[in-house]
Amino acid sequence: MKIIILGAGVVGVTSAWYLNAQGHDVTVIDRQPAPALETSFANAGQVSPGYSSPWAAPGLPWQAMTWMLHPRHSPLVIRKRLDLAMLRWLRQLLKNCNAQSYALNKARMLRVAEYSRDCLDALREETGMTYDDRQQGLIQLFRTDQQISKSQRDMRLLAESGIPHQLLGVDDILDQEPGLRHSAHLLKGGLFLPNDQSGDAHIFTQRLARMAEAKGVRFLYNTTIKGLDATAGTVVSVRTSAGHLSADAYVMALGSYSARLLRPLGLHLPIYPVKGYSLTLPLTDESHAPASTVNDAFYKVSITRLGNRIRVGGTAELTGYNLKLSPDRRETLELSFSELYGGGDLSAATYWTGLRPCTPDGTPIIGPATPFGNLWLNTGHGTLGWTMACGSGRLIADMIDGRKTDIPALDLALTRYG
Repeated sequence: MKIIILGAGVVGVTSAWYLNAQGHDVTVIDRQPAPALETSFANAGQVSPGYSSPWAAPGLPWQAMTWMLHPRHSPLVIRKRLDLAMLRWLRQLLKNCNAQSYALNKARMLRVAEYSRDCLDALREETGMTYDDRQQGLIQLFRTDQQISKSQRDMRLLAESGIPHQLLGVDDILDQEPGLRHSAHLLKGGLFLPNDQSGDAHIFTQRLARMAEAKGVRFLYNTTIKGLDATAGTVVSVRTSAGHLSADAYVMALGSYSARLLRPLGLHLPIYPVKGYSLTLPLTDESHAPASTVNDAFYKVSITRLGNRIRVGGTAELTGYNLKLSPDRRETLELSFSELYGGGDLSAATYWTGLRPCTPDGTPIIGPATPFGNLWLNTGHGTLGWTMACGSGRLIADMIDGRKTDIPALDLALTRYG
């Protein structure tokens, strides 16, 4: 079968890999000159199934109001603008801010993320690929007793899903992350997720794309996707800057831009771009640097070791498709890193921003794009595109082939929104 994949980020390229492995003729289209140059370029670097949680949680509305009253280092920023799409998305998000929806959504996310981590392990063994990867777990760092108390709900859900985890005291944290010794006085405890990993999504995607190309996948870079042409429930072509391109099936993997492209077809994807930021800085002092990856629960910032670099990522900003770099967001990233580690050269840091394609329930949309029989969706992964990429690619390949998926997947489709 001839298949066109729209988007060469980590989700699009993993989809291409698995579809090619199942014998399909695959073409990937992207407006950039190479793969993984947008949202997959400089994300937090965490492959974190155990940390997979929906933002829509009980207490979020009150917490969000508190953050907005103290915006300087708030992990959530909502820029004032007339944006009906944002208001609709926020309304759907708030509907999920209850205990029942949170448990359902988190369990669904954990299912996909755990499966994806296993697929990544198998792919790494199959190809021998490296990507500044480490398999040393993740620690969510708590600075207050209240944060430890709030973590009990997540630990119950982790236990129900059979995911290994451990609540650590400060001494145990320092055994795992000795670079935190000088900041031990700031810590109260931590949640250790031993099966979580880290790695550079950009390096991974570029290397996998080269391997896929060697196996026959075609990549059309510098090609702008303008729209889809459809008739009678079937997509007939993709309109691009290189002309009309046709296939037997199409896979939408354009992240935050998926909703925009499909709206003219009458498909309304509940995806909104949530802006995130990162710093990438050279390692200068091994004794003040992460051994693996941690999350600072106080500032909602992640700090990850990537070879001889450190990646600091975080914050959530609702401001449409605006990619402007905000100085105040950089300040928060620098503050969290400096307080906890400090073993890097912030003056030499590269500052980056990207748009996370977020759904209101936190779960990606993977499955058929009803009523179009040959259009498939693999999008809406939010902050977990890197975590869920391999599993999502394998799922969509099996769905297109009509195979039984390795994990339950019917509740991942767009139809769950009614």
